[in-house]
Amino acid sequence: MSDDLPAGVERHPFDGTDRLATRGDPVYGEPTDGDWRAWNPTRSKLGAMLELEMDTGLEGGDEETVLYLGAASGTTVSHVADFAGPTYAVEFAARPARDLLETAASRPRLFPLLADARKPATYAHVVESNVDAIVQDVATRGQARVALENRRFLADDGRLLLAIKARSEDVTRDPEDVFADVRAELEAEYEILETSRLEQYHADHLGVVARPRSQ
Repeated sequence: MSDDLPAGVERHPFDGTDRLATRGDPVYGEPTDGDWRAWNPTRSKLGAMLELEMDTGLEGGDEETVLYLGAASGTTVSHVADFAGPTYAVEFAARPARDLLETAASRPRLFPLLADARKPATYAHVVESNVDAIVQDVATRGQARVALENRRFLADDGRLLLAIKARSEDVTRDPEDVFADVRAELEAEYEILETSRLEQYHADHLGVVARPRSQ
């Protein structure tokens, strides 16, 4: 557990309530105050992980590089691009990818990629190696496999920040059993540093912080 926030992420008052916030153009109707925009943890798994004081290892700053898998229309990755450096946003569905392009228009460090996170070879020529963090929020079976396939991009001291969606793996099984299976598969190439249920903000989700095992 850690209450350290990345540089560029602060708790800022909105209507008398302190909320996570970054500086940037609004994207999804979130409250704003000058340059600050509230980061809604009920709309963002990474936001929930920060609210729960998980130690994400994110530091912020222009030099921090991030690969975001499952960017959708840009709700969370827009916040990441507000505080980090080069941020590669992978999204497979064409419709949210169009919204993602609009989100990126005012964020020169955000690079949208219309690609399938299960097939990293299709974007390996674009994404730089040794990124500082992989943020993964994909609604598909085989979530551990996606993290393993994208391990190639992560620096040896980088962090995987994964939100496991139990219902995407198997809607019929107990979420705890699903989480255990995904964790076991991840451990082939990752050391799991911290886990936390995101239930306060997202039903049947587990937040995971992990780092690559030595090759």
